[in-house]
Amino acid sequence: MTIAIVGAGLGGLTLARVLHVNGLDSVVYEREPSRGARGQGGMLDIHSGQRALREAGLIDRFYGIARGEGQDMRLLEPDGTLLLQEDTPDDAPLERPEVDRADLRDLLLDSLPEDVVRWGRAFTSADNGLLHFGDGSSATYDLLVGADGAQSRVRTLVTEARPAHTGHNVVEIGIPDIDRTHPDLAAMVGRGTYWVLGNGVSLAAQRNGDGRVRIGLGFYNTAEDWFATSGIPFDDPAAARARLIELLPGWDSRFTALIAACDDTVVPRSITTLPVGLTWPSTPGVTLLGDAAHLMPPVGEGANMALLDGALLGLALAAHPDDFAVAVKGYEREMFERTGAAARMSTDMQELLALPDAAQKMLAFFQPG
Repeated sequence: MTIAIVGAGLGGLTLARVLHVNGLDSVVYEREPSRGARGQGGMLDIHSGQRALREAGLIDRFYGIARGEGQDMRLLEPDGTLLLQEDTPDDAPLERPEVDRADLRDLLLDSLPEDVVRWGRAFTSADNGLLHFGDGSSATYDLLVGADGAQSRVRTLVTEARPAHTGHNVVEIGIPDIDRTHPDLAAMVGRGTYWVLGNGVSLAAQRNGDGRVRIGLGFYNTAEDWFATSGIPFDDPAAARARLIELLPGWDSRFTALIAACDDTVVPRSITTLPVGLTWPSTPGVTLLGDAAHLMPPVGEGANMALLDGALLGLALAAHPDDFAVAVKGYEREMFERTGAAARMSTDMQELLALPDAAQKMLAFFQPG
């Protein structure tokens, strides 16, 4: 029984690892030519996903790369008012530690036999137990698992649902080696997440393990084509930084100083989601996990859900190695309920962040009553 996993992201690799731990083989097909072909993004807040890493036998190694201090948080309003500061004691439990996505992916990759991941294999279609790739090659499968992200091609085999724009657009910028180059800003941001919310705009600055601070400027209640009309010249980083500062009238000068200090990486990202509570009839020989199954707003749940998807699907297949259909049905039933709840919470959070008084609303969320 051949298990083919399309996509070497966190969910697909967790599935492959849990299968390996339980004595089942799989093959992961990844379109990128190598593990280092592109950057893997910033820090992840891993909480419920720790269960997946335990099932994968990797929790101790995870704690070795996790950053407990990444649990620190500061919440402010655009005028500079500090609403909340949470500093994590050095001996605090690692309930929601931050970890660099690339480090976590490397941990998973290094835990697999070398021949499990097949690089440079861009999936194009599947039929009659045969996978087809962009280079003209093919491979057989008994179970196909789509772990191929937001723009999943495997998804089309089980549902017509497609991601839709949320009204949220993000510009990603950052400051490298901030402790050395801008120690004053480094002290302001702190060790974890620095959040400024208000007027339908957010600034989220987050310390990465490599010394870089990644900054996401979120613009809510904006159209899908907003970047084209925003006046941000993405091909001219200096002018783009200046325009971003113009888009924050009345904001405290400390926050605009963060933007002015950024390097020339200026990346636009349109935020899309799948319908909340998306399900599909169980389809013989194919299923989905991670963003391919339940793309949701980026508020700290997506990666955790993907890790859990991979682990729980792996355990279901290990429990029914001779009946993949039963395993998949059980996995999908649990996954639909679990991720539907997470997607509803994420959508509620997204709507909260779009409010003019988002900082006050968020403070009430963190300190109810």
